[in-house]
Formats: sequence, C-alpha cells, structure tokens
Amino acid sequence: MIGAVAALGLLTALPAQAVAPVSDDMSMGNPNARVTVIEYGSASCTHCAHFNNDIFPAFKAKYVDTGRVRYVFREFLTEPVNLAAASFILARCAGRDKYFSVLDAVFHAQADIYKTGDATPIMHKIAADAGLSEEKASACLADKAALDALSARVQGYVDNDKITGTPTFFVDGQRMEGVQTLDKLDAAIARAEAKAGPSRRRSRGHPSTAH
Repeated sequence: MIGAVAALGLLTALPAQAVAPVSDDMSMGNPNARVTVIEYGSASCTHCAHFNNDIFPAFKAKYVDTGRVRYVFREFLTEPVNLAAASFILARCAGRDKYFSVLDAVFHAQADIYKTGDATPIMHKIAADAGLSEEKASACLADKAALDALSARVQGYVDNDKITGTPTFFVDGQRMEGVQTLDKLDAAIARAEAKAGPSRRRSRGHPSTAH
C-alpha cells in the first residue's frame, strides 16, 4: 500500500511557487470563532502523534467543541515521507467527515508501525475501518493528481508560511514551534481573544492574513 506512493516518485520535483488554496484546509469547529488555531503537522512525525494523542483531546473539548476556536490542520511531510503522504491521501479519500478519524487512527498506530517496520497491514485496517475497500484504497494511493496536490500544498507552506518542521502552530498569527502543552495554548488563545475583542470575525484563518 505504501509502495503505491513510493512508486509515484513523491517529492522528486515539487512545483515552484505553488500556492496552497485555503479551500483545501481540513478544519473543525465554529467557522466564525474569534480565534483560529492552525497546526502544520505530519502523520509520520512522532511529536505530532504525541500532541494528537495526549494533548489534542483536552484542547478540542475545551476550545473546539465549545465554539471558541476554529482548528485547522495543514499537511506537511516528514520522514518517512511515504508514510505521511499515504496517510494524508487515505484520509482525504475517506472524505471530509472521516478525515480526522483516519488521521487520528494513524497517529495512534504510529508507534506500532515503527516497531514492526511494516505499515501495510495497519494502514489496510485503518482504511477498512473508514469504509475504504482494499481496491479503493489502492486506487486512491495510485492517484497521481492527489499526490501532486499534496506536494503543491506542502511547497506552498514552505514558500508562503516558512514552515520548516512539525508541529508548527499559528494562534491567530502567533507562531509556536514544537509540541505545545495545553497551558501554553491556553495563554496564546487568551492573548488572541483579548486582541480580537467580542465582535471580531475571522475569514478562513490563513497565517498570512494575520502576520
């Protein structure tokens, strides 16, 4: 399964000046929340898995589920790149309503993937749990257009938002690099809410609109 991505020659020739459209963002929460938190993460990043598994649930309950924050996840690629790319392509293939559940499953399975050194059976199960047959999952991973789009998004984040590693966060323009504790996010969100005021509305939350 992962080999289908490798066979396409991922990232051998990223397009120059690629700009990632904001409409491609994967997000959750109130679109009119006063604060937008953007995470640039990689499905193969152990620090991103730690944030997802150990910190994000409390963050989501406190801010996203209550409508205080719109959360945006932007896909980045770190080694092993093929695992990260396959995860993102499968998550998008499963549909927007299942995107975050697929990504969450990958993060929770990441340690086992690295321990066994064989991602294929685990990714097959994640795909099946999301309602993707083996044939459908293989077709998604062999979709060069999807891979090109992912590569273009990543290059856009490098060029436009100066992303060099994961996880990187923007809390209404406040850049925060590395895994963030809930306390640190609390403080950043409090600053953003104070700056926003009670009636401020955000559009789509791209960092370049907040710098």
